[in-house]
Amino acid sequence: MRPEILYPLFAPLENLKGVGPSLTKILRRLNLTRVLDLMWHLPVGVAHFPLKSSLMGCQPGQPIALVVSILEHEVPFKGHQKPYKVVCQAGQDLIDLTFFKAYPKTIETRLPVGEKRLICGTLDRFLGMWQMAHPERIVPAEVAAYWQEKSPLYPLTAGFFQSQAQKMIQTALKRIPELPEWIPLAYKEDWPSWRQALEKAHSPQQEPDLLPTHPVRQRLAFDELFADQLALSLVRRSQPKGKSISSTGLLKEKILKEFGYSLTPGQKRALAEIEKDLAAPTRMVRLLQGDVGSGKTLVAFLAIAHAIEAGYQAALLVPTEILASQHIQTLKSLGEKVGICVALLTSRLKNKKAVYEELANGKIQLIIGTHALLQETVQFSNLGLVVIDEQHRFGVEQRASLTAKGNDVDVLVMTATPIPRTLQLTTYGDLNVSLIPDKPQGRQSIQTRVLGLNRLEEVYEGLTRLIEQGHKIYWVCPLVEESETLDLAAAKDRYDHLKILFGEKKVGLIHGRQKGEEKDLAMAAFKDGPCQILVATTVIEVGIDVKSANIMVIEHAERFGLAQLHQLRGRVGRSDQESHCLLLYGFPISDIGKRRLQVLRETEDGFRIAKEDLILRGGGDVLGTKQSGLPSYKLADPLTCGPLLEKAYEAAQTLLKDDPHLHSPQGQAARLLLYLFGQEKGIRLLTSG
Repeated sequence: MRPEILYPLFAPLENLKGVGPSLTKILRRLNLTRVLDLMWHLPVGVAHFPLKSSLMGCQPGQPIALVVSILEHEVPFKGHQKPYKVVCQAGQDLIDLTFFKAYPKTIETRLPVGEKRLICGTLDRFLGMWQMAHPERIVPAEVAAYWQEKSPLYPLTAGFFQSQAQKMIQTALKRIPELPEWIPLAYKEDWPSWRQALEKAHSPQQEPDLLPTHPVRQRLAFDELFADQLALSLVRRSQPKGKSISSTGLLKEKILKEFGYSLTPGQKRALAEIEKDLAAPTRMVRLLQGDVGSGKTLVAFLAIAHAIEAGYQAALLVPTEILASQHIQTLKSLGEKVGICVALLTSRLKNKKAVYEELANGKIQLIIGTHALLQETVQFSNLGLVVIDEQHRFGVEQRASLTAKGNDVDVLVMTATPIPRTLQLTTYGDLNVSLIPDKPQGRQSIQTRVLGLNRLEEVYEGLTRLIEQGHKIYWVCPLVEESETLDLAAAKDRYDHLKILFGEKKVGLIHGRQKGEEKDLAMAAFKDGPCQILVATTVIEVGIDVKSANIMVIEHAERFGLAQLHQLRGRVGRSDQESHCLLLYGFPISDIGKRRLQVLRETEDGFRIAKEDLILRGGGDVLGTKQSGLPSYKLADPLTCGPLLEKAYEAAQTLLKDDPHLHSPQGQAARLLLYLFGQEKGIRLLTSG
């Protein structure tokens, strides 16, 4: 079966009736751009609106559906705080439909006087009168003849309503084709077909239908994991055998002498494992895992020195220009002292041609760069080792495109996020793992305090004393600009306020929307200039290394995930100075939010924090689900899908063992699965070489 059968699913949402440019822009906030994305947009709740013939016997707070006759509209005078009211009749009773954010023309169109409508929502009583504020659905009265009392509730965003989501997704589901089964029989269990699973997932009847353990959800999550494992396996099988890289270790000794500190036991053990892999005749693919501040970069640089001494070039691929700049500042000066030529390559670099030439002739021994390293114009003389900082996951094909610039290139991947065995398997395949459990010598613990935002004036007083003492301070906010829908701190507003308090030269601002030059200037002023408070968004979460900064303030900390808070806190405590982290929370704060901040106050152990994060998220918390370094799934939860993932891995190996090129009927079906989840590049890598 050819992939053309899937084309209707990859059509843009504009192809659906009623989806125009303004709605398309709104839907992008939810990462909904194609018909297929709507199918993956699964319900998070079930609405139950029983159809009533009258209001007799009903109670306040009760959700109902009701056919009403529209009698009149009561429009409030301009400037009055009263709601827009639509008076309706249901049997012998009157009921007011109230709208507090009213668009009169829209309401008049949807609820015309003299006609009947079916409404659903939650009942209320006010001054003895029945009310329903902002009905959830308003549809023609004829719908009552086939009313579905239970309907799915979807994640929404400002400007995108539940009725729109339900209608659009039902339209999208009609495009689903019948596809052959791709799961090997031994692994299928008692699951519905792919099409049946999607249809049932979008028509839940009770809360248990939404659980990841439900057969319908398990089937869909398995498909996603199965596609991922197939793609990874195909790429691994297409990789070359490898080569042996050996050295005397003289360059390593020079680096350690210049560094001035001895390695921790964990660093020594990890480096020995990496060097053993490099010396072996097989290709190395190893994950270097260590908590924030454990010294992974030094271990990686020593591995790079091992390869350079053996006559090879090395590349360090990082996700952001800020991180690339930090690495070049640290490693270039160290490299010059020991005779290693280190260079930087980013999209902003002006004289790229000179870098290309010096890479191609072998003069540059270590290149540090962002996605710019993946360009076809980048060629190496003798690339032997690629180190990838995996703080934000690079795709399989991106890693492969960089290693393809050399022969039998060894790969070292770094991550600061503690990852369970099953997640290592998902992200990296069955690779070897080196762990650095300890921190370098001289690092001080970080004192963490938790305060409510109602004590902000006390914080300002404390900052005044710290600034007078010469301290450098990060102040992290969750938004760049003030939001109309979220009452959260905005970095620009906080920056303006702190400038008034402490002076323009002492306060800087950095966020993701700035140009690279602006970020560089802000960082330079904070690191070596007069700036003492750097107001920032989470753009500083990874790669920022200002050793003189020892105070971290995180505003609305309850809105961040545990792993993200741990990463942010790790920006301080990078010297022998005592460091502090202040977590400011807003009101109201949930029990899960309180527990999250308590964990941060109690421990700096990233592995315990990861475990607690899993427990809290398992409790239903949806805040802060971004996990740096973890794979991003649409249907499977990367922190809870362990057994299902192991099954998907085994199923992929079974299928490829019998059909390594996916030519059989089931293999062809599996190819369709790869297309569905955007993994077709895995097949292209295999077939091209």
